Amino acid sequence: MSCPATQSGEQIEPLRYLSRLEAEAIEKELLEDYKFGRQQLIEIWGHASAMAVTKVFPLPSLPRKQPTVLVVCGPHQNGAIGLVCARHLRVFEYEPTIFYPKRSPNSLYRDFTTQCEKMDIPFLSYLPTEVQLINDAYNVVIDAILGVDAEPGEVKEPYTSILATLKQIQIPIVSLDVPSGWDVEMGNSEGISPDVLVSLAAPKQCATRFLGRHHFLAGRFLPYDVQKKFELNLPEYPGTECVVSL
Repeated sequence: MSCPATQSGEQIEPLRYLSRLEAEAIEKELLEDYKFGRQQLIEIWGHASAMAVTKVFPLPSLPRKQPTVLVVCGPHQNGAIGLVCARHLRVFEYEPTIFYPKRSPNSLYRDFTTQCEKMDIPFLSYLPTEVQLINDAYNVVIDAILGVDAEPGEVKEPYTSILATLKQIQIPIVSLDVPSGWDVEMGNSEGISPDVLVSLAAPKQCATRFLGRHHFLAGRFLPYDVQKKFELNLPEYPGTECVVSL
């Protein structure tokens, strides 16, 4: 199949979808060669994820009077990105609530938690098992549970029960980078079915199996040489946007 062409006739290479190893290699290069800090990357991705949420669910469009959002965070980096996303949503005048059942001992992640607490973002002590309670209380759920580094076959409690609940809810789900329970490369037809996928830096291979309404690429910061080295062929971001629809 031939590549599409621009108006000038220049061929556009197809967007690259990354394997787990490629995603890890890019992050390693950013941290070690380009001297990005991990806190810096998480902040960029969390802010961009919040921007993606505002594009699909602008405040005036929310079905409930209160602009409530439930952010479910896992114990590792994806959970930290969710914490930052929640903080930015609070700044954007949404009303996030965080469910963070296993808080990481990592000092950096603890700092992100403290920031949310200082901004009076409530934390749930448990996730209701009665699905209708979640449907009635929130406009949208943000899945920041498991990321690139998670093995679907190794998901344990409390996350297996959380995913089982999320598979039943009727309100929209926004998954950050990789829908929780999916394999980074193969996806998972038995996993949750998010309405929105926010790919971070570059989409992962599982995104080719995403069937939801909106797929965004978030985090406009990758140095050109990194894009070129990994042949990412990223789309152009409009204007000064940090989020682009794929």
